[in-house]
Amino acid sequence: MGQEWAMVAGMWAGAVAAAVLAAGGGVSGGGADCRGVRAEARFAPPTAFIPSAAVTYDMRLVPAGAWIEVKQHGDGDGTTVSARVKGLKPGHAYGAHVHRKPCGADPEAAGGHYQHRVDPVQPSKNPAYVNPRNEVWLDFTARADGSGSARAHHRWGFRPGEAASVVLHREQGGAGDRIACFTVPFEPRG
Repeated sequence: MGQEWAMVAGMWAGAVAAAVLAAGGGVSGGGADCRGVRAEARFAPPTAFIPSAAVTYDMRLVPAGAWIEVKQHGDGDGTTVSARVKGLKPGHAYGAHVHRKPCGADPEAAGGHYQHRVDPVQPSKNPAYVNPRNEVWLDFTARADGSGSARAHHRWGFRPGEAASVVLHREQGGAGDRIACFTVPFEPRG
């Protein structure tokens, strides 16, 4: 019972931290065009008593209690998105992408990948649109301690209301089963 309580307390603290960071998470900068976001949370199953902004659909690859942090920084040179994780399956190669909608109990709730140039045919499978230049790809391989990180920079920024989550996929590249999702309050380019 003590371990379960500690896990629930940890998830609650992670959810509160994510909510606080999302509410006041803007990072001020020197320019009027500078925007930033920092959000973090602990993963929990969609059926968790205390919901989290980070949802795991595969507890073997993304255990409950694993941690994620996503940062976004935008200025006149474009947008940088970075992700850090802890507590994942060591040695596994994860795909990760910015998606268009918030996470939900159903892995498909996050919609498709955010695309700078939107493929007119959905769901998008055309390599001219599904690629790391047109989408935000944050693929990484978890180190021996279960941690990992990735960073992507683009000369463009997000359109208002069209980027809302980071989805972890079973494999790297443009597709694959969705194994976890983190709702992130991304800022549009100003």
